[in-house]
Parts: sequence; structure tokens; C-alpha cells
Amino acid sequence: MTKQPAMASADSGSLLPPDAVAGHCYARVLTPATYQSVQKKVLVNEPTERVEVIPARYEWTEQRVLVKEESVEAKLIPARHEWKTEEVLVREASEELVEIPATYKTVSEQVMIKPAYTTWKKGRGPIERIDNSTGEIMCLVDVPAQYKTVSRQVEVTPARTSKRVIPAQYNTVKRLVMVEEPRMATVTVPAEYKVVKVKKLASQAAEKRYAIPAVYSTITEQSKVSDSRMEWRSILCETNTTPGVVKRIQAALKQKGYKPGQIDGVIGHETLSALKMYQRDSRLAEGQLTIKTMESLGVSL
Repeated sequence: MTKQPAMASADSGSLLPPDAVAGHCYARVLTPATYQSVQKKVLVNEPTERVEVIPARYEWTEQRVLVKEESVEAKLIPARHEWKTEEVLVREASEELVEIPATYKTVSEQVMIKPAYTTWKKGRGPIERIDNSTGEIMCLVDVPAQYKTVSRQVEVTPARTSKRVIPAQYNTVKRLVMVEEPRMATVTVPAEYKVVKVKKLASQAAEKRYAIPAVYSTITEQSKVSDSRMEWRSILCETNTTPGVVKRIQAALKQKGYKPGQIDGVIGHETLSALKMYQRDSRLAEGQLTIKTMESLGVSL
């Protein structure tokens, strides 16, 4: 005979979970509100009319009209002038004397400023004289003459004069010269005509109406189906949790793109944060690690 698991019955609003099964843990968790997408047709532009005005149409005809008759008149043809240029002597050619200064060069020479002489100096050595009065050794030495380098200017070429030719100077002058004298001539003035445009009405002005239909847009709204509520749900607790189960949950969270931290079989702060984020994104009950969350992750006890 198979032994049935003990069941405990309680109201969902009571302090105990309803239809509890022995060996399972339960906790009150927040079940998020549920929504459904509803498409709604919204009026964007009301129906209206567009009026097109067709203007009156005119036709133009051309007519040639005599404005001035042909005539003959005497006309003075003025003299014709041209500009000519010519060279005018302003100053004749001449000569002038140009002074060419003397040229010099610098010459250096040695000038003796002190002649050579001999003098006695104190010293020691084989060729010496001893002063009987003092007992000192004295040497007679030659002192060479002293020279100084002196620079002076020496004339190379003397100053002279030279003749320079100054060419004649001309100015260019422009002169207006008559090349054709004024004269009288008979000129025929042709008749003048003017083309006149005449405007004729071809069709009357009119209007044309076009109906513009209403414009609608379909939008998607989220309609609430049920409010969020607190419910009893089967959860993992120390009674039915093993490190192996926790590792599988951590691995499943990581595979789905969440960050549960190190896969070590311990429910730490990072694992709880990743779990809460997954429950919120999946619209699952938040607050505890429920069996439904495990089923969503594909993890079984």
C-alpha cells in the first residue's frame, strides 16, 4: 500500500499556505501584476477637403501697329579724331665733369720705441760676477729692443676728373588730331512698328474639391489583467536545498546573461541580485527562490 504525502489545507488569506505538501518549504512572495498588449486605433487627422482653384485661362493675340512713319532727315556727321603720340625734346644732350676721388691703402710698419740695452740681474750659475760688497751673484743680460706696429694710409691713385655724357631728355606727348572733317548727310529713318498683345478670355475660373479621408494610427497599449498580490509559493530553503542545486541555478543564471558571481553552491549577495533581476525581467514572483523560478531556469531538485 502506497503512503500518500500529508497535505495541509489553509486559506490563501490565512497565515499558513494552502494545500501544503510535507517536505516542502513555502513563503509569501510578491506576484507582479499581469498585462496584455491591446491594439487601439487612434484618429490622427480628421477627414477634410482640399480645394483647388483653377484660374481663368486667357489667350494672347499679337497685332502689328504703325507707331512712326518713314521719314528723311539731315544729320550732322561729326568730325573724327584720333590720338597721336610724338617725342618732344625737353633737354639737349650735354657733358659734365665728375670728380673721381683718390684711392688709398693701409700700410703697416714696425717702429722701434725703445732700443736694445744690457743690464745686471741677480742670478746663479758658472758665468757670473760676485759683488764684493754684498756677496750677491749678478748676471749681465741683453734686453732686446721694443717695437710697435704702426698703420698709415698711402695714396694709390691721385684724385682726378672725368667727363660724363648726359643724354638728351624727351617727353612723350599725346595730341588729338582731326582725321576726318564734319559733314552733313541725308539719312532715311525707317517706319517704326509696335506689336500689341490682346488678351482674350478662353475659360472662366473654377474650383475643384478633393475629399481627404481621415488618417488613423494603430498603437499598442498595455492593459492590466490582474494586480500584483502576495501569494504562498513553494520555495527552496535549507530543508530542500543542496550546494549542487544552487550551483545549477547559478550556472543557469550565468547562461542567460546574468551575473550570479562565483559558481560555488552558496547563495550570496551577487546570486540574490541576479535572481531578483531575472524574476523581474521574466515577470515572476519576487522575494524568494520559488520552484516556479527554478522551472523557468530549467533547474530541477
